[in-house]
Amino acid sequence: MKKNIGKIDMIIRIVIGLVIGAVGFYFKSWFGLIGIIPFATAFIGVCPAYPLLGISTNKSEKSK
Repeated sequence: MKKNIGKIDMIIRIVIGLVIGAVGFYFKSWFGLIGIIPFATAFIGVCPAYPLLGISTNKSEKSK
């Protein structure tokens, strides 16, 4: 799969994933596991929803 997540998008996803995980941990809720999704997509570099919406924040893939 082509990477469709740029650097800024990746940083935002990591921060959001950590915040959701921390909130879930603080409130002792399973809600924190949802934080795995943005965290994982950031490290994989692929968002499955982006191709469906025709979006790519990866500048190197746009120029090809």
